[in-house]
Parts: sequence; structure tokens; C-alpha cells
Amino acid sequence: MSLALVVGVLVAGGTFLVLQRGMVRIAFGFVLLGHAANLVLLSAGGAARRGEPLLSIADLATAADPLPQAFVLTAIVIAFAITIYMLTLAGAGEGDDDTEDRR
Repeated sequence: MSLALVVGVLVAGGTFLVLQRGMVRIAFGFVLLGHAANLVLLSAGGAARRGEPLLSIADLATAADPLPQAFVLTAIVIAFAITIYMLTLAGAGEGDDDTEDRR
């Protein structure tokens, strides 16, 4: 139940930040959404109710599925690359942001 609550808070915060005008806020919103997706993928693997995914240590019936863990590792790398790219765009287009009211 608490994991679902954390995912809900992360998705709500990420959605709020993505809908803002500043590019840095949008980048941080995507970071929060990426963390929420990683938690959902990890919870789908059943690692909390099963043993290690290594078959030499655990029995096949009690071993966790390693595929969601591999998906999360790939998602972390992709989210990091997207974050760096978006922050680079935010730094390069610093004068292009029209969030200030000009009169």
C-alpha cells in the first residue's frame, strides 16, 4: 500500500512539474516520472516476496524474476540520458524562456 502511495505522489509531482513553463522544472518532472516508472517495474517483479534472482543461491520456485530488474536498470540509464539532454537544452536556451512578464 505504501509503495502505491509513493508512486502516486511521484506521478502527481512529476505531472505538476511537466505542466510548468520552465525547462528545468520540466526536466525535474521527467525525473520524478522516471522514478515512479522504476518503482512500478520493480514492484511487478515480486522481489519483495521472493528470494534472490540468482538460481545458484535460491530455488527456482522461490527466485524472483530478473527481467523487471533488468528493465529498471535500462530505464535508469535512459532517464539519465534524457535528463542530461533536457538540462543541456535548458542551459543552452537560457534567453529563450519567456516566463517573465515583459512590459
